[in-house]
Amino acid sequence: MSGAPHSSTSAAPELPPAVRGSLALTTWGLFAGLSILLVGVGLFATLIGVRAELEGFNTITIGLIGAAYYAGFVAGSRLTLHIVGTVGHIRVFTALASTLAGVTLLAGLLVHPVTWVGLRFLAGALIAGVYVVAESWLNQLASNQNRARILSLYGMVTIITYGLGQLLFTIVDPLMIVGFVVAAVAVSLAVSPVALSAVANPPPVQPVERLGVRDMLGIAPTGVVTAFTVGIVMGAITAFAPIYAARSDMDISAIGVFTAMPALGSLLFQVPVASLSDRVDRRLVGAVAATIAGLAALALSFDGPNSPLGYGAMVLLGGTMYPLYSIAGAYTNDRLPPARITAAAAQLVVLFGFGALLGPFIMSIVLSVIGDNGYPYAAASLLIAIAVFLAVRIAQHPARERAHPEQEVALDAAVMQIPATAVAMGRRLRPRRPRH
Repeated sequence: MSGAPHSSTSAAPELPPAVRGSLALTTWGLFAGLSILLVGVGLFATLIGVRAELEGFNTITIGLIGAAYYAGFVAGSRLTLHIVGTVGHIRVFTALASTLAGVTLLAGLLVHPVTWVGLRFLAGALIAGVYVVAESWLNQLASNQNRARILSLYGMVTIITYGLGQLLFTIVDPLMIVGFVVAAVAVSLAVSPVALSAVANPPPVQPVERLGVRDMLGIAPTGVVTAFTVGIVMGAITAFAPIYAARSDMDISAIGVFTAMPALGSLLFQVPVASLSDRVDRRLVGAVAATIAGLAALALSFDGPNSPLGYGAMVLLGGTMYPLYSIAGAYTNDRLPPARITAAAAQLVVLFGFGALLGPFIMSIVLSVIGDNGYPYAAASLLIAIAVFLAVRIAQHPARERAHPEQEVALDAAVMQIPATAVAMGRRLRPRRPRH
């Protein structure tokens, strides 16, 4: 459900004669390695949330641990692209994966709030680096004829394998180190297929024209504000999903299934919702999707998370919440010339990242004030706020905005990732030309 922004004019690099014309041969190692790694990452993320609750960490501390991940993600993505251009994709992937395996093991050995804040920051930075490698690799190998298919496949891989990692949580004991060991082993094994890939070093992503947040607010304030607030919503909802489930007395296997339900919803609904926004006013689609997501979150309060209604609500929540960022990005792109789209994507991702960093803090404060049952109410309130904002914007500017799908870049986002190459581009943009 995510892919890196890309320039519509970038071309695939020259490949060795033995593999030219066979994109599957050149990308199988990356997809295999990324899949194995994300199984470990999904398991690790769920373990952290549930173990923190079982260890008795207070709500604010759990929010800080969740926020540290997103802070690390933004920082790591900005650094990695420069390193990739210097060292090469395979070496960087290997270094990141091996270090992430060590961080995962240390989290199982050093169970302490302060330690976990630091380790989650490192994990976020390392995982972001992995996405930078994957997305820049794929964008450089792809051509205009196959780019959408490749990035769609990439998005499906990230959704399915991360969800499998969450389901794997159902067979481990979060109070034992075994789960952390299994996650670390999966991350370590991811190195092998990548190291055997036919193409090691596609060229790095090129710098693009700068576009500041202030400029974007002047051009597309609806898209900018929506991207930021969606980051808050996703950060808050996803960071506390396993904690909410644990505090609702769900058993371990049920928690794993519950936290995987939004990924299933994204698989079912993300493409149809995003496609609908190509034909109907994107703001209207976003407002309806946010309203449905808010009602789905509210439904959790009726019968609790450990019920058919609870599981179904999480499926619907994921299916209508995750497309909101894509809609915000596409709406912004509709109002920009193609030459500025990649720069806009970089800024939108940074805004999303800062929103996702604030989300866990906001949710932790809400739960500390009104109690653990406040999770569905806080989630519903945040989502309805987005719907109201979009409805107000429609009322202020009722003329339907014309969609320009040919100008879009991949802008999907989920709990496990932000489009990392775009974040990295935010530090590689060309200096702004002075105005005359």
